[in-house]
Amino acid sequence: MDWTLRRMDSELREINPDLLQPSKSFKKPSSGTVTLNVGGYLYATQRQTLARHPGSLLEEVASGKRPVQHVDALGNAFIDRDGPIFRHVLNFLRLGELLLPEDFKEAGLLRREAEFYRLEDLADAAAEWEQRQAARQEPAFLEVTDSHERSQGLKVYCSDPAFIEAVKGRLVQVSKSRLDSFPEEFEVSSNVIQFRHFIKSEMGSRLVLKEDSTFLCKLDCLKLEIVMLALRGGYRLLTSLDGTRGSVVQCEALHFVK
Repeated sequence: MDWTLRRMDSELREINPDLLQPSKSFKKPSSGTVTLNVGGYLYATQRQTLARHPGSLLEEVASGKRPVQHVDALGNAFIDRDGPIFRHVLNFLRLGELLLPEDFKEAGLLRREAEFYRLEDLADAAAEWEQRQAARQEPAFLEVTDSHERSQGLKVYCSDPAFIEAVKGRLVQVSKSRLDSFPEEFEVSSNVIQFRHFIKSEMGSRLVLKEDSTFLCKLDCLKLEIVMLALRGGYRLLTSLDGTRGSVVQCEALHFVK
């Protein structure tokens, strides 16, 4: 048995003398790739990726400013932190942005890990992601009001800016000076759109559906488009003001919740 193991060891060394030797990637500053052992999980990456954020702990380790204090059995630098979460840390360094799955549940842990590695941009991005997810869990309110006065036009308020973006994505203004763009003057804020004088914002212009530039959006069809967009998006109609006019699109105010 011992003879067989010694023979296998000898044959492996003949094939690749470094195969059974400890990793020397961190001991060679010229080495382009390095292997990290983070909480028992091995990650291989380029040295320049780890050094993307000057002043971070990973940059100091990769550049040799901070000596490696702990290594594993193969000589890889060992960091006693959460292994699975380091995947997102490394992807942030590679991509320059934070991309997380919608069902990600450990944003708080990721933020703390980012603080440990002294990656302030990642910590801020994780905090913003947490805030966006919390906002999605809160009820979204939508109000569509029509004063029936040309000076005021149609006003759309939604607590979720994503719905406002969806409305903007459905409509474009076509004119001689501006083609296929949403009129900036209609956007009051990220939560409010107010269509003042929307029928003729400028000479020769028209507001149309993005998917059908021949469909002219007048007041009633514009309001109907917004209502249908809300219902398809999961909003429920709560109240309608002045529903005696006989049609939802004729109401002065519509209130939805999601």
